[in-house]
Amino acid sequence: MEKPKIPVDLILSKLAEDAEKAQVRAQKASDVLLQALDTEIATTPYDVVYEQDRIKLKHYRPITDIQYKHPLLVVYALINRETMLDLQPSRSVVQNFLEHGVDLYMIDWGYPSRKDRYLTIDDHVNVYMDDVVDFIREKHGVPKIHLMGICMGGTFSVIYSALHPEKIQTLVTTVTPTNFDTDQGLLHIWMKAVDADRMVDTFGNMPGDFLNFGFLVLNPARLMIDKYVGFIENMDNKQFVENFVRMEKWIFDSPDVPGETFRQFITDCYQKNLLIQSKMEVGGQRVDLKKITMPLLNFYGKYDHLVPPAACEHLTRQVGSADVEDICLETGHIGIYVSSKCQREFTPKIAQWMKTRDAIKRPAAKRRKAPQKAAAKRTRKKTVAS
Repeated sequence: MEKPKIPVDLILSKLAEDAEKAQVRAQKASDVLLQALDTEIATTPYDVVYEQDRIKLKHYRPITDIQYKHPLLVVYALINRETMLDLQPSRSVVQNFLEHGVDLYMIDWGYPSRKDRYLTIDDHVNVYMDDVVDFIREKHGVPKIHLMGICMGGTFSVIYSALHPEKIQTLVTTVTPTNFDTDQGLLHIWMKAVDADRMVDTFGNMPGDFLNFGFLVLNPARLMIDKYVGFIENMDNKQFVENFVRMEKWIFDSPDVPGETFRQFITDCYQKNLLIQSKMEVGGQRVDLKKITMPLLNFYGKYDHLVPPAACEHLTRQVGSADVEDICLETGHIGIYVSSKCQREFTPKIAQWMKTRDAIKRPAAKRRKAPQKAAAKRTRKKTVAS
């Protein structure tokens, strides 16, 4: 009788071996998941030194001697929260800046309530941001500060720098959309067809969970399937589990976006592409990118599915500054801030770039009279820490 060609005994032996390994992994995963896990985020010490309505200004406590004449203000997007920059101690943009001797401030936009639905981009840029910048300038006795914007917060920072160039020493933009006339990425395609008026009239403030779900379905295979498969495969790794939970905490901490700000951002930016053409108006003033004459450093991600390179790389060609630099990192939208590889390049580059331009004296532009609309809103509640 001819022997079977299929090595049944080897197959059974392999199955038994794999089953034993799976049992060991399952037991180890159970031990990891049942023990106390360190999943806290945003643990770097800071003080809230200024408050206005829902807005708070964080001032991070230095861990070394300050190496810069001008402090740095970081402006995050209204979507999700600034805690991304301090997600975990070993990969924290905040801690890296502090280690380089940067005097660091960051805006916490808080959680909008129903009364905030009528706040516009003008309110965020010419009132909240401008008041924060003036507070920092007065506190430190300097005419200008360094400004760094992230995603939508970077768009706000570009607008602010064009309207108030006399207050900004250098501008750093990271994954910042400024050119919206692109079909790279589903987000830009979808937003061209969105009925922003109907959405805002229906919701008031745009629900953060609704927007977050929209971002997830832009790439469902990677953001809704692959990552959870990866979690199952690494449940026996405590460090992996802790970092996974930290990221999930950040992803699902999604504040609402003030309705009128959302309406203008979609209409003027995504659908009319006014910003990059220097045709956008904020607070009755035209946002002229040629008035951005301070040094500009522009970071973006090669594989960013939310803000692709085509949405970022045109900015440096449209501003009035002769000191500009583009840096494209081989990562996605969030990887710039949490990837170990990117962290070795990202924060040190910014710190050194700012240092070489920290003491450069540029003639201060004559301050323009603020529009009556913005001036009238400065009666809002403010709190300054003693």
